[in-house]
Amino acid sequence: MPQIMLDIQYFSGEKTEKATPKKRQDSREKGQVAKSADLSTAVSLLAMFLLFIFALSSMGQKLYHLMGDIYEHDLSMPLNEHNIQLFFNGVVKKAAIIVMPVLLAGLIVGVSGHVIQIGFLFSSEAIQFKPDRINPLKGFKRIYSLRAIVELMKSILKIGTVGFITFFVIWMNRTEIILSMERPLADGVRLIGKITLEMGFSASIFLMFLAIMDFMYQKFDFEKNIRMSKQEVKDEYKKTEGDPLIKSKIKEKQRQMAMRRMMQELPKADVVITNPTHYAVALKYVDGKMDAPVVLAKGADYLALKIREIANGHDVMIVEKRPLARALYHQLEIGDPVPESFFKAVAEILAYVYKLKGKA
Repeated sequence: MPQIMLDIQYFSGEKTEKATPKKRQDSREKGQVAKSADLSTAVSLLAMFLLFIFALSSMGQKLYHLMGDIYEHDLSMPLNEHNIQLFFNGVVKKAAIIVMPVLLAGLIVGVSGHVIQIGFLFSSEAIQFKPDRINPLKGFKRIYSLRAIVELMKSILKIGTVGFITFFVIWMNRTEIILSMERPLADGVRLIGKITLEMGFSASIFLMFLAIMDFMYQKFDFEKNIRMSKQEVKDEYKKTEGDPLIKSKIKEKQRQMAMRRMMQELPKADVVITNPTHYAVALKYVDGKMDAPVVLAKGADYLALKIREIANGHDVMIVEKRPLARALYHQLEIGDPVPESFFKAVAEILAYVYKLKGKA
């Protein structure tokens, strides 16, 4: 039966891994984030039309009085270039003051929607000129990419649905529109406002739904685009954390240096307490300079043997105390002072050593 050989390295280039925090941060610095421009627009429109609905009565009265002032005063002015300019400037300023709160609310809500999606972000790289942006081949690829198709379908859906909503609202109010021709101007203005709000609010609700779906798609598309291959994850780890092989070599070098320092300090020890073969702990005490004896060296098995050999070569006393040696080895590190719980046992050993050396 023929065997099929698979090259595992072939699959290592596939982007199957979730993006690392560093990859996400790098993408963010480049301005690449998951966001939906439609969501900010939809939220802004919905907020404006909701505010229009609640402020309709007050704004309607102000606009009605503005129209009245125009008919009573402004239209009676002599028609010349200066008066026409004054007329339009005055109308624009007064109308702007009336609708400004609604526009400001929409702006604030729109900016808030943008901030909620991606936070505060300014990326200079996103606005830098890049030659590949005017590359016809890459431009052709962008036009016929999946994202371009999705954006096209989304635009067609928005235009078609908003057009249908506009037609439906006008059709449902067709009788009132026809009758408004025989009613006072104020009734006509109110009807126009009512129809406009119905169309705007209905369209905003639909756009809001579409924007939420778009945001979910943008999130999915963003996560897919920033995926990494297994090799990329390994390479990034090496860059950020260092090559594991190099790190292990550095740790081994540090361990060897610490070992040499320990062995250099060992001849200064007063005593080496042993297990006798499994553990060895070297202690040093200087009366008046140290509050407690200090561990100069410690080791197990082969290292314990080396400590005993160096101790014998430098006339350092070796005392066998199995429980004490085991406890000191497991509880203390090099440079640690002996804790109070071991004072009595260690003091007896040091007194014995000093007596033998004639220090007592």
